Amino acid sequence: MTKSKFLSTENRGFQLTFNNGWTISVQFGRGNYCSNQKIETKDEPMLESVSAEVAIWDADHNDFDFGGGQFCLGWLTTDEVATWIEKVKNFK
Repeated sequence: MTKSKFLSTENRGFQLTFNNGWTISVQFGRGNYCSNQKIETKDEPMLESVSAEVAIWDADHNDFDFGGGQFCLGWLTTDEVATWIEKVKNFK
């Protein structure tokens, strides 16, 4: 059975859940650790950012620890986000 899915999150980002049960959240809207952190509105039809934050969790909703109790990485470039997406896709 396929577990993979896409989820949009209020025009602030998205989540990808892979068949391995792991989910990565990529957020780049108001309040996130990104270049849009302090923008005035989130109601724009399209939202652009030069950086984003990621968070990762498993099928049991256990957060991935990036090290030192850090459960979110911010200010990432598109290349860095793509690298994390590939890593999460291949988690066992």
